[in-house]
Amino acid sequence: MNTEPERKFGVVVVGVGRAGSVRMRDLRNPHPSSAFLNLIGFVSRRELGSIDGVQQISLEDALSSQEVEVAYICSESSSHEDYIRQFLNAGKHVLVEYPMTLSLAAAQELWELAEQKGKVFHEEHVELLMEEFAFLKKEVVGKDLLKGSLLFTAGPLEEERFGFPAFSGISRLTWLVSLFGELSLVSATLEERKEDQYMKMTVCLETEKKSPLSWIEEKGPGLKRNRYLSFHFKSGSLENVPNVGVNKNIFLKDQNIFVQKLLGQFSEKELAAEKKRILHCLGLAEEIQKYCCSRK
Repeated sequence: MNTEPERKFGVVVVGVGRAGSVRMRDLRNPHPSSAFLNLIGFVSRRELGSIDGVQQISLEDALSSQEVEVAYICSESSSHEDYIRQFLNAGKHVLVEYPMTLSLAAAQELWELAEQKGKVFHEEHVELLMEEFAFLKKEVVGKDLLKGSLLFTAGPLEEERFGFPAFSGISRLTWLVSLFGELSLVSATLEERKEDQYMKMTVCLETEKKSPLSWIEEKGPGLKRNRYLSFHFKSGSLENVPNVGVNKNIFLKDQNIFVQKLLGQFSEKELAAEKKRILHCLGLAEEIQKYCCSRK
């Protein structure tokens, strides 16, 4: 990306909530990857007209415009699948915030569609670009895990819009898989008190070497957004992550990766490994959902 762009890819941002707003900001600011991209407009269900000089356009115009070559899907998770399918069918490259879909079959089908169309299909995973993750990756390398746990707490989240907790919390699952390799499901439970907007999902997983890992998502009013982890190794243990600095420009770092893909700077091997990890995590999330629902 150190070269001057021969041309710019026209981009439309779909959904202008928190992630969409950050994406638009990064696209308008002078960054190396932004030099390859040209923000054409945004799509929203709300009538907004324009935001900071960027025009709202209809979904139909975004799909049919020759100028638009890339779609950033930043809407609610429940709408991702439909938007991705429409933009891929219209011959556009797609960047989507995680989770790309709320089922494994849909993700596999859309990936096949992207490959048929010869388009880049990229799922954002900013959690892998965080300073905490970089610290953990260094800490666990070469160590034998005996057991571990990861607990995430936060305020309530609407399942209808963001999917079952294993999908809305897939970034935590992605951390565990990226740190310890592919995992298998042992058991899972979901405790819900809908009248209190409270839920707790407890998942028991194991590594390929049969080391147990527990993953808990707990959400409800008054719960602060926090991550607690505990990993025990043969050579010692790690309890939570020290303050390792501020996560700066993680969405921009993700955009850099996407632009490298647009420019063909990722090897087939790297792309295949990423696809395998993403589909493994989506498959696990679906398995967890089915396990919990079968015990209701």
